[in-house]
Amino acid sequence: MVYETFGLKGETESGAEQAKVEEIAREWRQRLGSISWFMRCLNEPIARQANEEDQCSGRFWEGRYKSQALLDEAAVMACMAYVDLNPVRAKMADTPEASDHTSIQRRIQALEKSDTAPEEKTPQPAQLQPFVGYPREPMPDGLPFRLHDYLTLVDWTGRCLREDKRGAIDQALPPILERLHIEAPEWMEMTSGFEERFKTLVGNRKRIDQACEQLGQRWVHGTRACERLMPG
Repeated sequence: MVYETFGLKGETESGAEQAKVEEIAREWRQRLGSISWFMRCLNEPIARQANEEDQCSGRFWEGRYKSQALLDEAAVMACMAYVDLNPVRAKMADTPEASDHTSIQRRIQALEKSDTAPEEKTPQPAQLQPFVGYPREPMPDGLPFRLHDYLTLVDWTGRCLREDKRGAIDQALPPILERLHIEAPEWMEMTSGFEERFKTLVGNRKRIDQACEQLGQRWVHGTRACERLMPG
C-alpha cells in the first residue's frame, strides 16, 4: 500500500523514496501497538455520530463526560447527595423518594418492601454499595455511615434546595454533617453545584497533596474550592 501511494509498484525506488517508505512503515507499526492511537481511532467515529445525532459540533467527550476523584468521606457524601438530588434540583421531583432512577429511591424502596425487624440488619439493594455504619473493628466493606443518617441528610438537603425553602436552612445539622465538621452553608454550596466547583480531585487539602504526589503533579484545578469547603 505504501508503495502504491508513492507510485512504486514494480519500480526501483530512489534512496530518498526508500527512506520515506521505511519511515512510514515504522510509524504505522508503532500505531498498531499503540493503545492511545487505537482509542483515537475508536473515539472519532463515535464522536461524529453522536454530534450528528445531537445536532451539535465541537469536542464530544470533553463536553459530555467529566469525572472527579473522590478522596475522602466528605467528597463521597457530597457527590452522592448531589447526584441523588438532581431530579429535585431540576424540579422533576418534589422529594428524594419520588426521584426516579436514583440510588436513594432504590434504597428507600428496599426499606419499604422489607419485613426485617428493627434489630436485624438493614436491608439494602444488592446492586448498590451498602452503608455499613460508623468505623469500628472489624470494619466491613461499604460506606462508613448509617443508612438512616444518609436518608436524613438527603431529605434535609432536598428541603433546603427547594425554591420555596431557600434561605430557611434548618440550623440543626444532620448527624453526618456534624461528624464531617461541615457547616450548612458550605454543604449547600457543595451539593448545589458539585460539578461546577470541583473539577478533578475532591477532598481536603492533605488528601489532594497526597494524590498530586502520587500522580506527579504540582497543582490541580479546583484546589481552592476544596480548601474553602472541605474540612481538614
